[in-house]
Amino acid sequence: MIHSEYYEILGLAANCSLEDIKKAYRKKARMYHPDINHEPEAKDMFIKATEAYDFLISNFGYKAVDDQEHIRIMEEWRKYRQDRSRQRAQYYARKSYTNFKNSKYYRTTRILNGSNIIFNFAISVMVLIYTVLGYILKLRNPSPDDPRPTISFIVLLFLSLILFTVSFLYLKAFIQARKKRGKVK
Repeated sequence: MIHSEYYEILGLAANCSLEDIKKAYRKKARMYHPDINHEPEAKDMFIKATEAYDFLISNFGYKAVDDQEHIRIMEEWRKYRQDRSRQRAQYYARKSYTNFKNSKYYRTTRILNGSNIIFNFAISVMVLIYTVLGYILKLRNPSPDDPRPTISFIVLLFLSLILFTVSFLYLKAFIQARKKRGKVK
């Protein structure tokens, strides 16, 4: 296969984003997994979609400058990764869709990863709390070198509030996405 065929298999344009690739693969995997789709060509389509996903993820952001460079990339892919990708796809095609969906490979296609988002939110809360507590302790026990640490406190408070806001927005989006997935089921 050539580079453009991998995009075509997943139904994507060549200028798509990483999130688009992940979404398209999840859609095709559900559509063609042999546990769900019992048509004879479904297994082959599932294997092709998995191979396309592997190729596009491993070569994302790398645009070939000329035909020679494109040929080199494709040969390197065929030589080292294509067979491994097909074997992995055949393995997942033999598993039930539920087991496949719970596999580590399928979970890499998620855009919002819950454990990372929750961890980042907890860290941002801790940074905010320690910033405020550090300032209170500094006011109660002033040092002779720095009688009023207000500038450093303001900078740290500002940065911790930005971190908290961003992590809160990601957490909110993650919760909404889970609710949406729950309604779909």
